Amino acid sequence: MYKISEVVVVEGKYDKLRLSQVIDAVIITTDGFRLYKDKEKLSLIKKLAQKHGVIVLTDSDNAGFRIRNYIKQCMGDVKIKHAYIPEIKGKERRKSKAGAEGLLGVEGIPDEVILDVIKKANATQVKNPLQLTKADLFELGLCGRAESANKRKIIAEKLGLPSKISANALLDALNLWCSREEFFNLIEED
Repeated sequence: MYKISEVVVVEGKYDKLRLSQVIDAVIITTDGFRLYKDKEKLSLIKKLAQKHGVIVLTDSDNAGFRIRNYIKQCMGDVKIKHAYIPEIKGKERRKSKAGAEGLLGVEGIPDEVILDVIKKANATQVKNPLQLTKADLFELGLCGRAESANKRKIIAEKLGLPSKISANALLDALNLWCSREEFFNLIEED
C-alpha cells in the first residue's frame, strides 16, 4: 500500500473505495455536485489542504473537470496538486451502461494507472508513521460506546471539525493534524 500525506479528493463513494485499495490516505468525496452547497465539507477540505496539501482526482469527463475547477477556485492561495486519469473508453463493472462520454471513471481504472497518476501529481510518500488507531479512540471512549458521539463532538469543536464527525473521519483528521503524543496531551487538558 502506498501511503501519502496529502488528502485526496474524489467525486463519489465508489471512487473512494477503489482508491483505498491502492493508496493509504485520507480520501474525501465531493458527492458529485453536492459539494457546491456543502460549505462545511469545503471548509474541511481547505483546512486539511492548508496543513497537508490536497490532490484532486476526478473523472476525465466534463463533470469531473467542473468539480475540479470549483475546488481550485474555492481554495484561494492554497496549493492544489492535480492527478489526471487517462481517457479510457469503457464502463465500470457495476454499471449497466457507459457514462454520457463513454469514459471510465476513477473507479474503473487499473491499480497501476491510479498509482502512476498519484505519483505524477507529486504525492508525498510517508514511511511507517506512528499513528492513532481505532483502539486508541475506543480506549478513550470516542467510539463504540453510548456517550462516544458526545465526546467526539467536544473534540471536534475544539479542533474546528464538523460536530457530527464519525469515529473513522475523526481518526483520519487526527492522524493528519497531530501526532499521537500531541493528541494525548490535548485529551489530558480536558
